[in-house]
Amino acid sequence: MTGLLPRLPDETFERVLCVAAHPDDIEYGTSSAVAGWTARGIDVAYLLLTRGEAGMDGLHPDETRVLRTREQVDGSAKVGVTRVDFKDHPDGVLEYGLPLRRDIAWAIRDFKPDAVVVGTWDVEFVAGLNQADHRVAGLATLAAVRDAGNRWVFTDQHETGLEAWSPRWLLVAAAQPPTHGVDVTADALERGIASLESHAQYLAGIPGHPPARVLISAITKLQGPAIGVANAVLFRAYDLQAPPSFDLDPAPESS
Repeated sequence: MTGLLPRLPDETFERVLCVAAHPDDIEYGTSSAVAGWTARGIDVAYLLLTRGEAGMDGLHPDETRVLRTREQVDGSAKVGVTRVDFKDHPDGVLEYGLPLRRDIAWAIRDFKPDAVVVGTWDVEFVAGLNQADHRVAGLATLAAVRDAGNRWVFTDQHETGLEAWSPRWLLVAAAQPPTHGVDVTADALERGIASLESHAQYLAGIPGHPPARVLISAITKLQGPAIGVANAVLFRAYDLQAPPSFDLDPAPESS
């Protein structure tokens, strides 16, 4: 098969930080890639910007907050993630701004990841129209990756012992067009399915939601051919340490 996307060069990173707006966001495919990474000894941490308290119409936000926090911790463990940090930004009305950028930059400086993973900030993506909190989380993470590497931004964080840190990779899930893929065939897929199944009570409240096994198997099967495997997770990958790609030697003007 020709024209395949390259495999993500995960030998170039040892630590990954996944940032998401809500509990369960990472479990819609990305967690299968996480399962593959942790199986190879890569250290992965999650940062949840809200606790998803506005996500269940039939349950009060105070109860939903506790439920979805617990389900996220359980789901993360299924793919080998034990560090799951939560911020308490309000669900459903997540705002792009300095407080959000500050929190994400703090997490980057603290965990020192080689790669940061986030969902796409596009208004329209492969699953349809993107939710507002997802878009805000994506844009704020994009900004915070640069913020974290600039020692003159959020200088108060240095007083807590945090220094500037610049990840090499920004990996954007569900972004178009993708540039790289991760093979999640077999065990990684099974563990990714189990991670979404951990959100059982939340998913039960979504009318018509397909079973986790059916959904994740279908998503990864659709993406597999892009890298020549049965099941894959695709990313748009930005190598932030790569040299500029623009041409500094323009072609001569035609006479």
